[in-house]
Amino acid sequence: MRAASAPGAAVTAPRCPVMAGAGASGRDKRATAARLKAALGGEGRGATAAAGDLRALLERVLAPAAGPGGGEAAGEALEWCRCLLSGGEPWDSFVQAVRAYDPATLCGLVWTANFVAYRCRTCGISPCMSLCAECFHQGEHAGHDYNMFRSQAGGACDCGDSNVMREAGFCKRHRIKSNSNVPCVPKDLLMMSELVLPQFIFSLIQHLREGYNEPALDLPSEKDLHKILQVLEPHVSFLEDLTKMGGAMRSVLTQVLTSQQFYKDLSSGVGENACAKKSHEKYLIALKGSGLAFPEDKLTCGMQEQGAGTSTLAVQGLAGATATSGQGDSSDEEDQDGSQGVGKRKRVKLSSTTKDQSIMDVLKHKCFLEELLFWTIKYEFPQKMVTFLLNMLPDQDYKIAFTKTFVQHYAFIMKTLKKSHESDTMSNRIVHISVQLFSNEELARQVTEECQLLDIMVTVLLYMMESCLIKSELQDEENSLHVVVNCGEALLKNNTYWPLVSDFINILSHQSVAKKFLEDHGLLVTWMNFVSFFQGMNLNKRELNEHVEFESQTYYAAFAAELEACAQPMWGLLSHCKVRETQEYTRNVVRYCLEALQDWFDAINFVDEPAPNQVTFHLPLHRYFAMFLSKAVKCQELDLDTILPDQEMLMKLMIHPLQIQASLSEIHSNMWVRNGLQIKGQAMTYVQSHFCNSMIDPDIYLLQVCASRLDPDYFISSVFERFKVVDLLTMASQHQNTVLDSEHERSMLEGALTFLVLLLSLRLHLGMTDDEILRAEMVAQLCMNDRTHSSLLDLISLDGIIPGSLSFESVLSAVADFKAPVFEPGGSMQQGMYTPKAEVWDKEFDPVMVILRTVYRRDVQSAMDRYTAFLKQSGKFPGNPWPPYKKRTPLHPSYKGLIKLLHCKTLHIVLFTLLYKILMDHQNLSEHVLCMVLYLIELGLENSPEQESEEEVRSGGQERCHDSWFPGSNLVSNMRHFINYVRVRVPETAPEVKKEPPASTSSDGLASSQNSGTAQVFSLVAERRKKFQEIINRNTSEANQVVRPKASMKWSAPGATPQLTTAILEVKESILSLLIKLHHKLSGKQNSYYPPWLDDVDVLIHPEIPRYSHGDGMTAVERILLKAAVQSRLNKRIIEEICRKVTPPVPPKKISSAEKKTLDKEERRQKARERQQKLLAEFASRQKSFMETAMDVESPDADIAMEIATSEQHVSEAIYDCVICGQSGPSTEDRPTGLVVLLQASSVLGQCRNSTEPKKLPTTEEEQIYSRDTCAALHDVRLTTLQRYFKDSSCLQAVSIGWEGGVYVQTCGHTLHIDCHKSYMESLRNDQVLQGFSVDKGEFTCPLCRQFANSVLPCYPGNNMERSLWQSHSNKCMQDLVQEVEDLQEQLGTFPVSISSETNLSKEMESVMKDIKSTTQKKYTDYSKSPGSPDNDFLFMYSVARTNLELELVHRGGNLCSGGASTAGKRSCLNQLFHVLAMHMRLYSIDSAYNPWRKLTQTMQDKNPELISEELPEVPVLYRDVSSLLLIQILTMPQPLHKEHFTCIIKVLFTLLYTQALAALSVKCSAEDRMVWKESGALKKNTSGGEKSWEVLLGHVVSELSKGKIFEEGETEELTVVLVNPDSVECYLQQFCLPFLRITSLLQHHLFGGDLPSCQEDEEFTVLASCLGLLPSFQSSDQFTSASCLNWPVPAFDMISQWCSELASFADRHPDQVKALLIQEPKWDLPRLLQLPENYNTIFQYYHRKTCTVCTKVPKDPAVCLVCGTFVCLKGLCCKQQSYCECVLHSQNCGAGTGIFLLINASVIIIIRGHRFCLWGSVYLDAHGEEDRDLRRGKPLYICKERYKVLEQQWVSHTFDHINKRWGPHYNGL
Repeated sequence: MRAASAPGAAVTAPRCPVMAGAGASGRDKRATAARLKAALGGEGRGATAAAGDLRALLERVLAPAAGPGGGEAAGEALEWCRCLLSGGEPWDSFVQAVRAYDPATLCGLVWTANFVAYRCRTCGISPCMSLCAECFHQGEHAGHDYNMFRSQAGGACDCGDSNVMREAGFCKRHRIKSNSNVPCVPKDLLMMSELVLPQFIFSLIQHLREGYNEPALDLPSEKDLHKILQVLEPHVSFLEDLTKMGGAMRSVLTQVLTSQQFYKDLSSGVGENACAKKSHEKYLIALKGSGLAFPEDKLTCGMQEQGAGTSTLAVQGLAGATATSGQGDSSDEEDQDGSQGVGKRKRVKLSSTTKDQSIMDVLKHKCFLEELLFWTIKYEFPQKMVTFLLNMLPDQDYKIAFTKTFVQHYAFIMKTLKKSHESDTMSNRIVHISVQLFSNEELARQVTEECQLLDIMVTVLLYMMESCLIKSELQDEENSLHVVVNCGEALLKNNTYWPLVSDFINILSHQSVAKKFLEDHGLLVTWMNFVSFFQGMNLNKRELNEHVEFESQTYYAAFAAELEACAQPMWGLLSHCKVRETQEYTRNVVRYCLEALQDWFDAINFVDEPAPNQVTFHLPLHRYFAMFLSKAVKCQELDLDTILPDQEMLMKLMIHPLQIQASLSEIHSNMWVRNGLQIKGQAMTYVQSHFCNSMIDPDIYLLQVCASRLDPDYFISSVFERFKVVDLLTMASQHQNTVLDSEHERSMLEGALTFLVLLLSLRLHLGMTDDEILRAEMVAQLCMNDRTHSSLLDLISLDGIIPGSLSFESVLSAVADFKAPVFEPGGSMQQGMYTPKAEVWDKEFDPVMVILRTVYRRDVQSAMDRYTAFLKQSGKFPGNPWPPYKKRTPLHPSYKGLIKLLHCKTLHIVLFTLLYKILMDHQNLSEHVLCMVLYLIELGLENSPEQESEEEVRSGGQERCHDSWFPGSNLVSNMRHFINYVRVRVPETAPEVKKEPPASTSSDGLASSQNSGTAQVFSLVAERRKKFQEIINRNTSEANQVVRPKASMKWSAPGATPQLTTAILEVKESILSLLIKLHHKLSGKQNSYYPPWLDDVDVLIHPEIPRYSHGDGMTAVERILLKAAVQSRLNKRIIEEICRKVTPPVPPKKISSAEKKTLDKEERRQKARERQQKLLAEFASRQKSFMETAMDVESPDADIAMEIATSEQHVSEAIYDCVICGQSGPSTEDRPTGLVVLLQASSVLGQCRNSTEPKKLPTTEEEQIYSRDTCAALHDVRLTTLQRYFKDSSCLQAVSIGWEGGVYVQTCGHTLHIDCHKSYMESLRNDQVLQGFSVDKGEFTCPLCRQFANSVLPCYPGNNMERSLWQSHSNKCMQDLVQEVEDLQEQLGTFPVSISSETNLSKEMESVMKDIKSTTQKKYTDYSKSPGSPDNDFLFMYSVARTNLELELVHRGGNLCSGGASTAGKRSCLNQLFHVLAMHMRLYSIDSAYNPWRKLTQTMQDKNPELISEELPEVPVLYRDVSSLLLIQILTMPQPLHKEHFTCIIKVLFTLLYTQALAALSVKCSAEDRMVWKESGALKKNTSGGEKSWEVLLGHVVSELSKGKIFEEGETEELTVVLVNPDSVECYLQQFCLPFLRITSLLQHHLFGGDLPSCQEDEEFTVLASCLGLLPSFQSSDQFTSASCLNWPVPAFDMISQWCSELASFADRHPDQVKALLIQEPKWDLPRLLQLPENYNTIFQYYHRKTCTVCTKVPKDPAVCLVCGTFVCLKGLCCKQQSYCECVLHSQNCGAGTGIFLLINASVIIIIRGHRFCLWGSVYLDAHGEEDRDLRRGKPLYICKERYKVLEQQWVSHTFDHINKRWGPHYNGL
């Protein structure tokens, strides 16, 4: 603390001893505060004195801290403030007290970027309306059109504000409160606040003044600013807390912030306080540094700025240019050098005397609020300050004051923004504020009236753009006076202008404000001035010589700028010009727009020809003019001619838009390739859906208007000249084009004709209603491709159609059918799509509209292909159809002049010439050209002028200008006019030259006699010149202007080149005759055309015959001839005559050798193509047949092409095909064959639960998922318990592991030689292509089916003898077999492949075993207490077999009822796997003493020694897992195994299993039941079938077990199942044994072949038992008991007694554990993923704000595991462990490397598999069946059960790797 800072302190100290130390304790502070409050509440002198005390205290406490101690001091100061405000009360109770008086009915919650908010279009009045989640969910918005969105810039909740939204949408909290029922605030409650706060806020401002240092070199030292802001953070937070206390406190704050008196008293810097003086000086310096000043300082400031030179001028843009002295200019130069890097062109400065300078340069602060905002801007809008200023908005007085202050600082904001380095962040913060202020119409209107808001905005925008102007190079480079913005500048490239433009668009959306704008002529002039900066920007010059070296990407900036800064304000203004009363506005806009255009033409020095090889796509002035014209005619009933300019202006207006159309064609003809890809990008952006309404549509409309008012011949010839195809339009077969290479001619001609068709067919602005337009747009988009709902909304961005509006939905349902999302197994997931209805294809498909709207040419083709398919399918037309001709909506009367284009001689001559050329097969003409020519003729016939009676063709008059090619201008009559001779200019080499001119040139037939003179010659160019001159002269004589010098003709007339010569061509055709001949030519038959009306006169009366509506060129010709005949009897007669004259056959063309060569080439190519097709087809069919075997997950019935396991029986050895070398043969020890397999660790089994009720994903704090009840957890517990009490090595054989992290082996069924595989891997290693897998980890794809794999499993070379043994029944008795099994286990090493000799096979088996081991993590293989013990490996190996069997069981649905060799069987490689495992298991000898087999088959004598030994005992037999024992027995036997031994093992193990079942049952039932069983069993014990009756056996078990302390334990966990009923006992026993039987049956099926029988569920036990040979003969099921399957190797009672005695001895030591271990839970439900809620919002709302358990922050990308429900951070660095991010880590712990995560913020599912990941897609779709990735659209999403099922299916069947194609490495970073 500074001592000097409080000069008053010394005086006051004696009166106030507490104040001596600033660091007074809390109690002292409270006491002082209470005392002061009491004193101030009094009257007279005491109060005044106390006020002095208070001021002094505050000055001392709040003085800006110097040095590093700022932090504690700040805390101390805030502590004081809290005490003083609450007057010594506890702070919390004070807050409660103030809140009670909150009258606010607004929510006003302020949020920052990335906050999730809602927008409801149904309830919103302003489009910017937004609600916080709480208000949204409390309101009633069901069925509304709402969406959730992530706030980009931040915002505030509008709930309760009826200016912005309808009251129906208010939430419950903000609906009720009104100002009436809130009590008055007691005076003394906030008395202290009114005294303390002014000083507190002033201290804040002092801090800000102190901290700010004017940056030295235009680079604000951001570090310093951040430091100050950090120190001030607690102060601002304190203010923010105050605003949250409600209305009462806000009004105090408002009063403090807006009071001018407080500001004067504290801040003026007058007075004795040195510190205050100093801070005031800093404030003035800061003002000046910003190029701002108090009005009285204006003059001096102006001089200073000039002196300051570079730094200030660069900042100000143009503010300094007021004094245009030489000195100012020189500093301009310096400024330019500084910033020239970007544009490489000299910036231009305008003299800005026109504008109101004060807007830019003057700021005067009169209250705290104003200076606070000033500093907020200076510090570039710190988030905390912004939030505080916005939190105050619910206070109405504040809102108005703040809005005015904001407007007052608007210019300053712009300057700061331009300088800022963080312009993005700053832009967001500015808009965060302004959108709250300007969305409110009432407020916007008030500010517009009182603060000249519009003037300020327009001026500020103008200034902003003026800082980056350059000279335009359009047209006349040297003398151009026009300036345009430089799109390379940061200002445009980074969109820095958008906050200002978006504010402008926002306020123009208010009618009252927009009207003010449209009425203010000065503003309109300024605005047009602004728009003209964009006119002609980003000029492209065609590169003619070499490729441009640097492709600039500035074009996007240019398009964005025109759309945002020009077009959007235009649409805003247009939306208010919808009724007659607004005509005046349109007149104003059009008037100033035309003035600006005239200025522009003058500035670029434009006469009549555009400069060649230049194009700009940006003509905003033209577009303003066009759109206002359109609105005027459509909505305001204005007479078009009253607002159109004169002809000369129209001629100028059409030039540049026409230039764009021609350039589009040039770009698509590849004439601009040297300009790089970006020029194509421009051409595409120009027509792209977001831009077309503001770019190409107005351009074409403007051209339509010009065409309707200008001379048609002039217009048509201009078009062909612009498209550079004039020279092509000659009757001669050869010509020279002076301006175009011949390879571009064809596409340019197509372009010109297509443009004419567009121009004459489109009615978008010429009379269609909005609904018709919408329908046409929608049909065009749907015809190109089926579309999703959202992409349609996106593609149809019509002005005035609010997305989701009723008209949109109703039109959509009228034209399209919804295709629900289907899922193709193994394929991609489809979205819900809309596809056109059949009648739309039939009646509404409009190729013209499609051409207009396609960005890519391929879309037009796609539409035609779909149309063709529809016609074929519906049987309407079999061949390749031509685009159909569609009837147009009638023209609006104002545009009738457009029809004249179709009826002008120039066009007719062009059409005639083209038809002739096509008929004569001249080069460079295509079917497309013919198609367009016919289209134009048909348009002309459809729109023929009525006034001309068809019989009288007026002759003479001015019509004879074209050397009388055609008599009149009506197409109907010109069609029949014969043209005999034409004079053409041809190169001397042309064939025409040889011909002699004919002797007589008389005309033929009905052709009129005037034609008989000389042949016609016609030059388009000359024609156009003549017309142009006429128009100019007419205008000049009218206006008495000086005639402009005619520009030198840039195109020389074709006659100019010397080697041309004139020839006369005999033609003798009319358009009609040409059409008929074309029909013959197209059909390839003579006389193919026969007039239909000769057979059926009705045709003429009803010409609309459906058979003509779809078809190819012949149909089109027929349709045209019919229309011509309908319109004129004369035409009908001539058509008949022409058809009568049999046309001579068309002579075969002589083929020149060059052409022959090309033909040969073609033929050869064709043949090669056919060959290729054949090969491909063959390959495809092979692949298909194989695909059926391998790929399909779904079809069990597909035949198994290469069933490895079941070869025919008589073959002695299995034969394998190698898919690499193609050879087939057996697998041998030297050259083993292997199966392509994928090994993956899996924890799917561990996820089984023992409840059938699926677990739900938790969506509230209460719901939690515990993994205690999963299969894996229970198995773990069991193993741990066993290991505690029994010998380790024995424990490790009593259970199986692999429930978690077990290794699953699957194959695609293809085999290859292992040596081939090695070389294949080598080649993959050298192949540098980026693969989706890692070769170093041994991954590859199967060479045949491309399925993912990572190992090769060697096939055991054995004959198939054991298969035949399957039939032979052995007659050996049980005892012998038991003995044989024991002997076989003893003889080790008799593995047919002797281990000693290292064969290739055994090496491979070892290596694959290594692979299997390394597939899973170490923690899943090491369970023994002594690490690395062989028991571990032993356990792991047989568990692999167990895992694969169990998983196959799961894939079959958990039981074997369905039987058959289901799909799982086809993929299964268990047979091979068994051989590999068996070979390794045989390496571990089982000490015969411990061999479990003996314990099962012999009664042991000596039991004593064991008890004495120190070691832990072995695991009692009854605790051992029988399935594990089975696998141990089988894998330790020599292979191949005999069937009889297999059955013997099963029989023995079944006795053990049965006993375990009885023991478990005995433990479960009550003591009384036990007594009953014991007795009843004892009675029947000696009957004959005693050993096969469960009652007897159960009785025996109970009596044996009673010997120990087993039943004595307190009967706690009674499952008192009433088991007295024998049926239920039987049922229990069967259920207990079933899992073992299933596993055993599967094993038998794989080892010995044979199908599994299918059965009903209730018969499963008996069927499996008999299949396994346990049931001697199949009995009828009614009397069947499970016990009848028992085959005891030794007397049952001895055996059971022996087993039970082990338990009894264990019970003596650990009585508590006996029961728990006996009851095994065999009943598991199938593994399932968690159940998800119906609505995605449930998940999103719970998880997206949830904090991470590790770091307690809200993660940026939260995710949740769908297997176990764990909440994880995706990519979160906070939760990283040893370079593994949390998701990857979790996938290893939860799924042994497979993780399925739902990304909360994106609604998509991501799969992690080992080191790779892929985006799987979403299981939540919106109402239209679409995904919403990243929740961009924010529509409500609902679960798609089918998709979720597929996900679960892929998880359970381990097929993620095969089905999902797009995998990438995640580098542990997820």
